[in-house]
Amino acid sequence: MLVELDGLTVKGIVDDISLRAENEVAGIIGPNGSGKSTTLRCVYRALKPTSGAVLVDGENVHKRQNLAVDLAALTQESQVEFDFTVAEVVEMGRLPHERDPAKDARVCAEALATVDAAHLAARSFLTLSGGERQRVLIARALAQEPNVLVLDEPTNHLDIRHQLDVLRLARTLGRTVLTVLHDLNLAASYCDRLYVLDEGRLVAGGTPHDVLTPELIAKVFHVTAHVVPHPTTGVPQLLFDQEVTP
Repeated sequence: MLVELDGLTVKGIVDDISLRAENEVAGIIGPNGSGKSTTLRCVYRALKPTSGAVLVDGENVHKRQNLAVDLAALTQESQVEFDFTVAEVVEMGRLPHERDPAKDARVCAEALATVDAAHLAARSFLTLSGGERQRVLIARALAQEPNVLVLDEPTNHLDIRHQLDVLRLARTLGRTVLTVLHDLNLAASYCDRLYVLDEGRLVAGGTPHDVLTPELIAKVFHVTAHVVPHPTTGVPQLLFDQEVTP
């Protein structure tokens, strides 16, 4: 499914952002305060842009009926304040769909197993660690069976094994995934395309090889980086110096 941002502007935060992603993992990277999460909020309709549009298969998301059938989001603000079990939290992902108890149970069980959390099904969500909660919330998004998956910092709170598992999963879904990542090496390893935001504007877009250059890293992140190929995959990986680039 095609997702397009066309001149997306939120006054004072992001300005004239245009990008597209279709059946790939597209990563949005940039320093703190560059507008990454604001951009995603417009995609899943938590925020209405001042101008421009977000289009899913050519239709403006702010005019689309029942968007949740096609699009699921894992947000930084995702919270569950009531004492639901993990199974009940994941079942919330089925709400946009017509009720089918047998299918709902199967999809939810598969989603929990996918994120290595099946053993948590009967636990209270409020008793989980930060990493366990994050995996359950990802399972809830998967249970929604979306064609578009929006992930705002999906590796937060996860140990390295589960970080890799989640991003590997994103690549194997065969769906459009739009994600914000702070770890540039993870972004290079698991994203097909990267878009770089700086001070609310899109300053670069392309493959990790095209985007992650020492010059761009110095300009946007104000650090010195050495780009080396991963010994197994060949994707660019960054080694940073402690000295701040002038």
